[in-house]
Amino acid sequence: MSLSQGPGFDGVDPPDPKLIDACVHCGFCLTTCPSYRVLGKETDSPRGRIYQMDALNQGQISLSAAVVSHFDTCLGCLACVTACPSGVRYDRLIAATRPQIERNYRRNLWDRLYRQLIFFLFPYPERLRPLLWPLWLYQKMGIGAWIRKGLEKISPRLAAMESLLPPLQVEHLLPKRYPERIPAVGERRFRVGLILGCVQRLFAPQVNEASMRVLTHNGCEVVIPPAQGCCGALPHHQGQLQQAKTLARQMVDAFAGYELDAILITASGCGHTLKEYGHILGKDPHYQEKAAQFAAKVKDIQEFLAQVGLTAPLHPLQPDPLVLVYQDACHLLHGQRLSQEPRQLLRQIPGLELRDPVDAALCCGSSGVYNLLQPEVADELGSQKVANLLNTGAQGIVSANIGCRLQIQKHLRLQGKARIPIYHPMELLDRALQPPTPELAKATA
Repeated sequence: MSLSQGPGFDGVDPPDPKLIDACVHCGFCLTTCPSYRVLGKETDSPRGRIYQMDALNQGQISLSAAVVSHFDTCLGCLACVTACPSGVRYDRLIAATRPQIERNYRRNLWDRLYRQLIFFLFPYPERLRPLLWPLWLYQKMGIGAWIRKGLEKISPRLAAMESLLPPLQVEHLLPKRYPERIPAVGERRFRVGLILGCVQRLFAPQVNEASMRVLTHNGCEVVIPPAQGCCGALPHHQGQLQQAKTLARQMVDAFAGYELDAILITASGCGHTLKEYGHILGKDPHYQEKAAQFAAKVKDIQEFLAQVGLTAPLHPLQPDPLVLVYQDACHLLHGQRLSQEPRQLLRQIPGLELRDPVDAALCCGSSGVYNLLQPEVADELGSQKVANLLNTGAQGIVSANIGCRLQIQKHLRLQGKARIPIYHPMELLDRALQPPTPELAKATA
């Protein structure tokens, strides 16, 4: 790359040169990188981005529009971290790069406004919920296809946002009030905290409710701090570091004072960020220790249940046998290195057959708000992912992340398969707690 004038990285936590130097440029990351596979450019690969980080650190290039675009195409799926034989911490490198971009590069007006809209709304359920009423009415009017075509001409990004809206039910529109403490059924084995998430509590509240039942039936007292908000994953993934830190501090404070054996999350993208709190707040003198203690207790709910074991008996689901395909969420598979635990839990359900798709480790294109910011790349990945899932011949799909769920739901609809159900593992375990009845068998056949 040629020398250029203009702003580069500042001195506040730039990508660590030692982490950059760990890359030996072997190229093992290329075939695992979804943006490289779609775009086919070295500059849109982990190795290419590390070259650019190094050049920016040394002042050889600036944060031009072209350079920033190559970082923007990164999904942050972390598949390259899994694939790297040298153990390069690309996750830490891209996490350090994105705040640099947000501080030192001025995006165009439309891009700034669109991003501000996303980060003003989505991490705050109390702001987003009032918008669900007009959106529900919009869906009832049946004008979505017409509006979508108009938006595609005006703004592919707004069209992408509209297309990801799941079918809304009246129960989605009303605030959910849960007890602060839900006692265990039978003898208490553990006391656990449950994080409700921000998008999930609005668009898939049944996942949280199923999780509560599964936990309590397996000897867990469940604590739901009423003050909890967003974990900060969405802004953190896109370099909105101050917002992410503020939300992280609020989350730590919300769970302070409870004597908990574990803090559980049901959305894997959130889980990865929650486990990084010790790093995110590592330089905050008031929260450094508290954040590290909090992060040490965080577990994905599937991780926790696999470790402590299920005690409640499970019954066959309808139809029996039930054939499902499991979709690995990137931040569970690559970020938290959890692959077998969800499968081990699900295979304890009698009569359930679990299949794996081709290219299982490839990102679906959701990746936080990536499908809102880079809709063309995200759509290519989503189409591939859904085709691979459907090719297994399964009757339904299992996904443990709300972003993946919405992305897959969209592409099922686009491929004429909208009736294929998507389940969170906790929904399946919850259903398996109850013996099937003739009415249930008829309803789910």
